[in-house]
Amino acid sequence: MTTTPMLAVDLLLALAALATAGQCLLLPGLFRAVANLMAFGLVMALIWVRLEAPDVALAEAAIGAGITGALLLTALGQLPASQRSIQPTCDRPLRLLIPITALVLLIAGVLWATVLALPKPGLVEEVAAVLPKSGAEHAVTAILLNLRGIDTLLEIAVMLCAVAAIWSLQQAIPPPALGDHYPGLPTLARWLHPLFLLMFSYFLWQGTHAPGGAFPAGAVLGAGGVLLLLTGSIAWMHQRDFNLLLRWLLAAGLLLFLATALGGLLMTGTLYGLPPQLAGYFIMAIEVATALSIALMLMAFYLFGRPGAPR
Repeated sequence: MTTTPMLAVDLLLALAALATAGQCLLLPGLFRAVANLMAFGLVMALIWVRLEAPDVALAEAAIGAGITGALLLTALGQLPASQRSIQPTCDRPLRLLIPITALVLLIAGVLWATVLALPKPGLVEEVAAVLPKSGAEHAVTAILLNLRGIDTLLEIAVMLCAVAAIWSLQQAIPPPALGDHYPGLPTLARWLHPLFLLMFSYFLWQGTHAPGGAFPAGAVLGAGGVLLLLTGSIAWMHQRDFNLLLRWLLAAGLLLFLATALGGLLMTGTLYGLPPQLAGYFIMAIEVATALSIALMLMAFYLFGRPGAPR
């Protein structure tokens, strides 16, 4: 009796994801595309909740729907009015939307039935066997920061490369004066920031024994920082004297990850092989440094260029 309502919810979420994605690609106007992209991010967050991955759902909601949407809306505001309305060249894609959606649903249904029929050996027993020596109490944290730490290291490296690519395009420009249009927004941002800090600390602590950790914590703190940055409350990120320190803080998570990987190679003979008696301390340091770096990387996207350079 309980599976039928959940099946209906899953199908509704699948249809909502397809609908928002289709509207993002096919409807005219850039604002509609961004709005549907943000809605798609929220739907994906709900899908991750249904897949019992709340940590990924939090990151998707904060980054996919919130921060990315705000970045695209801000970029849209920089375009001339004539470039904000893109009309489709023909209505054929709209006519093909229904049959394409039906075909995708049919293929997804066949794949879903096939996956359900496959055996599910997994690595649950193997992970549970090494969990006491990993330095973390939760399997997700142990996998991301120890057993498969190289994957997380590469993810942080990709984010840092994205920051470097944006900074290479131009010098930083002043943040938009949103406080002039919304006088209460700067005050609201300052009042909400302690809540962002509290949630940041909570997710870091939760990552030791439950889904959470550096990425959700960094996403939440970065979202609060972006809100302050867009209201002009963080002018120090544009100052030349802070430029060098900001670069080191952005790279802190990646540098500590690399140092840990090389340290494990020296101590155990295996790249990223953490000694069991020290693994917990390494993971705690990596969590804090990585979360702060992720938050600053997300904020650095909204500097719209390289900070501290003379204009």
